Amino acid sequence: MTGTVDDLFGALASPVRRELLRLLLEGPSTVNALAAHFAMARPSVSEHLKVLRDAGLVAETRHGRERHYRLEAGPLMELADWLHPYERFWRQKMADLRDLLDEEDS
Repeated sequence: MTGTVDDLFGALASPVRRELLRLLLEGPSTVNALAAHFAMARPSVSEHLKVLRDAGLVAETRHGRERHYRLEAGPLMELADWLHPYERFWRQKMADLRDLLDEEDS
């Protein structure tokens, strides 16, 4: 299930969830391996992973009793597409600022 833009922003609002995504860039991992990177109990990490899964940012597979998570980058591309007009806006503002500063230096 792919989440909405609101779901994606909500999922990415947490530094813990952003760090989980960064860790999953290295490849699939188990809950226990991911939890080892945090000073919190495994069930808390599992809750963060559930939010990421519900937003479509991670996928879960079970191997016996273990759950393995992998990054699903598709929703991040959708988010990047949504943010693109704002990026152009800020690039133009920064170019205008650079031009203004260059004029003051002259």
